Amino acid sequence: MSDTMNIEDYLAQGGVLTALGNVPARYRGELMRLMSSFVDSELAASAGFASSINFAPGIKERIAASRITLEKADHAERVLAVMGDFGTDTRRYQSQHDWAARVERDTDLGATRREGDMRLSVFHYPINGWTDAVVMKVLQGLATGVQMDELARVSYTPLAEVFREIAPREARHAELGLEGLGRIVGNGGQSEVQASLAYWRPRVAAGFGVANSARYDTQARFGIRHTPNETLLARWEKLVGEHLGALGL
Repeated sequence: MSDTMNIEDYLAQGGVLTALGNVPARYRGELMRLMSSFVDSELAASAGFASSINFAPGIKERIAASRITLEKADHAERVLAVMGDFGTDTRRYQSQHDWAARVERDTDLGATRREGDMRLSVFHYPINGWTDAVVMKVLQGLATGVQMDELARVSYTPLAEVFREIAPREARHAELGLEGLGRIVGNGGQSEVQASLAYWRPRVAAGFGVANSARYDTQARFGIRHTPNETLLARWEKLVGEHLGALGL
């Protein structure tokens, strides 16, 4: 018990772990939950965005959608490999769900997760055409960027290093979305964009979780999290406002 408490004190004071030895059970559980959420979300994002490739209006857009589809799956594989170090059967894990499955368009899940499926709720909703795909990519891409800054500071160093490698490619996905959104707006698609923004904005926001989260407090003690949900949400809302404002939206 004293050894475990010493590790918890060490983590609470900003320490990091480089190996699995002496990891407290609660720490292990919270870290696995975080990794599962990321992997499930990336697999679901890849599967969902794959359907958007054929919505693309041109070759440039088709290449961008294909790149995002490929790299999301690659990011999931990288983090799943870390989960494998914790004993996860990675082959079985990646085939446990239909990652392309979606709910009805008018469903409102809030922040609810499906049992056994740790993807963010936003990845349960269907994409409806190219403009819808681009708007979703912009909003979720900016959210992922905010989250990646947080994930890259996780106290388990092997995982933090993976997130730091992934972060620039996730940032590029958001840039591709913004480029595509600019073309749509420039071609007179503002009204369609606004309709998609009204649909996706609250659904992406729900992915940041609730304010004053007890789970956050636990994760913060372990150095798994460093910034409260409400602060991350505010950062995202500011970014969204700046980027949409620049496009006259």
